Amino acid sequence: MLEVDFRGARAPNKMRARSSPAIDSRPPQLYALLVHRIPVGVLGASGYAGRELCALISGHPGLDLAFATANERRGERARIGGREITFVATDDAQLKSAELVFSALPHGASKTWVDRVRADGIRAIDLSADLRPGSGVSGVPYGLTEIARSELAGAELIANPGCYPTAVLLALAPLFADGLVPAGATITVNAASGVTGAGNSPKTELMFGEVIEDYRAYAVGNEHRHLPEMRATARELGADVDILFTPHLIPVSRGILATIAVPVSEELTDPLSLWQTFYAGERFVEVTPDAPSLRDVVRRNVARISARHAAAVRQPTLIVLSAIDNLMKGAAGQAVQNANLALGIAEPTGLPH
Repeated sequence: MLEVDFRGARAPNKMRARSSPAIDSRPPQLYALLVHRIPVGVLGASGYAGRELCALISGHPGLDLAFATANERRGERARIGGREITFVATDDAQLKSAELVFSALPHGASKTWVDRVRADGIRAIDLSADLRPGSGVSGVPYGLTEIARSELAGAELIANPGCYPTAVLLALAPLFADGLVPAGATITVNAASGVTGAGNSPKTELMFGEVIEDYRAYAVGNEHRHLPEMRATARELGADVDILFTPHLIPVSRGILATIAVPVSEELTDPLSLWQTFYAGERFVEVTPDAPSLRDVVRRNVARISARHAAAVRQPTLIVLSAIDNLMKGAAGQAVQNANLALGIAEPTGLPH
């Protein structure tokens, strides 16, 4: 649940101020990690996000992989992040051997296991949609890190955002904070994603011969499963808007580029300065005058954002561009960023930027 206000913003009073990033802080716990790493587990480790989590944990100076589950591949060995791991069945996972468990299980199946983890008093970060805003579950901190940092520090349970919502909401948050989007406005989002965003289950439409040299829309009709999450979070951030969202599939393995048309209530002399001020000091958000591309963000835990005026339109409108790696900032990277906050580790630890 997002309970956040914005510094200098005209946001609802019910929301609390987001804290500044702990970029240079080095809590005492971090030094202890040199001799004692915190054990963590990954449920659903054979999927793209799960494997990315295992790789990040392997390279993290403060975390140790206690177990990695994959029912269909139980007993198999895999080399991930320079380390060989053996997958175990989810039922065989020693949950109590971990201090925090990441769940990268499928939507609909994850909540049951997260409930078991929490029943054992273990922290959990859920990468599925089961606990996010719009899911019908309330009271769970939403891990859009740069927006809700104060709610995530020391949290016992975190709902990690979806990949498309991360790209879109980070791009829109400064406008919502300053009340610059008129009530009832329609925000149009066209976003393209690499094929890893669809998971690694075998599907004919995702085969190389079907994807290469093609570009297509899907979930046409404003019915994508990430829309409830985006709508609910926009409301939490004080916005009364419609979101018209059309995702597209592009023939690359990873990355998301969102192009967002936003009606605004007034012309901004220097629109980019709004994002530069809002995200000042943020390690994992880059504001740039140049249009971002996937090459700028792939394998990095960053969101790269740009904004400019739309010419030749009657309603003042901004075009906001947002690029992320869907497996990093859109999934595993943001989950580790949130785990660092939950465990009292310096936020950037173990994350490529």
